[in-house]
Amino acid sequence: MKILGIDPGYNIIGYGVIETDGCKVVDYGVITTPKNMPISKRLHTIYQAACELMESFCPDEVAFEELFFNTNNTTAIPVAEARGVLIVACKNYVDRLYEYTPLQIKQALTGNGRAEKKQVQFMVKNILGLSATPKPDDAADALAVALCHMQTNSVMSDNSM
Repeated sequence: MKILGIDPGYNIIGYGVIETDGCKVVDYGVITTPKNMPISKRLHTIYQAACELMESFCPDEVAFEELFFNTNNTTAIPVAEARGVLIVACKNYVDRLYEYTPLQIKQALTGNGRAEKKQVQFMVKNILGLSATPKPDDAADALAVALCHMQTNSVMSDNSM
């Protein structure tokens, strides 16, 4: 089975595709939008890029990181809009969409829901047998989402969207 993990954003969106048979990386990277581009064009760019990912990799399931805002609430609305666009784009291709909180992702990968980013990245690298930590961080985060889904979906079916 092929899983697409997505770390939502509107400036940088991380994606990671894994194959569960053998726990292999298929691809990872980021979708970016220029800061000076109007939000409507940014959302359209994100939508088109998400559709291209779906057509290129034909994942069986898509897992998203849930939005979490701590102190920087100024980006909350644009990130939520981008996440909505990503969900709609993916839903056009596959019915099986899931979401996980940052705490669930950290817990699944490290056994500690309060793990530091470096610990999660270390586990992504080791679980997938990579020679280096995936860069940029958004891509590593997306792979973590996909791995979390792979490891927890059979016992946490309530994460379906």
